[in-house]
Amino acid sequence: MITKEDVEHIGWLARIDISEQETVEHMEKLNSVLGYFGQLDELPTEDVAPTYHVAEIHNVFRDDVEEECLPQEVVLENTEHKQDGAFRVPKIG
Repeated sequence: MITKEDVEHIGWLARIDISEQETVEHMEKLNSVLGYFGQLDELPTEDVAPTYHVAEIHNVFRDDVEEECLPQEVVLENTEHKQDGAFRVPKIG
């Protein structure tokens, strides 16, 4: 069961502000979803083979071939956020 504290913690982790009313609404919705999972747990699945994907999808990888890199000037030409030949990004703190 999801509590209001759980929703507040998730909001804190996601760095989003959630009002008291939204906290209650999200708590009810998440508990509703968990209720559906509880119903699924009650289904008899002993004779059902495990399914990892509903579609026959396989990873497709390109050959790992060394290629020429773009010149640094070309890579940086479309940004105004550059400094000393590199992308300038916000400080992580």
